[in-house]
Amino acid sequence: MQPNLDTAYWLGLAIGVVLPVLVGLVTTRVTSSGTKAVLLLALTALNGFLVELANPGDGYQVGSAVVLWAVSFGTGVLAHFGLWKPTGVSGKAQDVGAKHTTAVGA
Repeated sequence: MQPNLDTAYWLGLAIGVVLPVLVGLVTTRVTSSGTKAVLLLALTALNGFLVELANPGDGYQVGSAVVLWAVSFGTGVLAHFGLWKPTGVSGKAQDVGAKHTTAVGA
């Protein structure tokens, strides 16, 4: 048996890897980790359902979309803790747009 994944599924997997960085771009360091997790969950849900919509297969299957959602969320969490956080990319993403204050007279 040869597994065959359409391009839409591969694209969805790649998007799941970079979604934690996107969450870092739209949140700050003081945003609670629970809020960040819920935002990642919502974005991966959107990713899963859109990938299934883009799939040129037999038709839209909600079960497949839910599985894609779970895989995308798991991939995002693993990418965050295994790749983005240890390399410092997560922290730098949250620094984008942050206001840096400088001490007056220092």
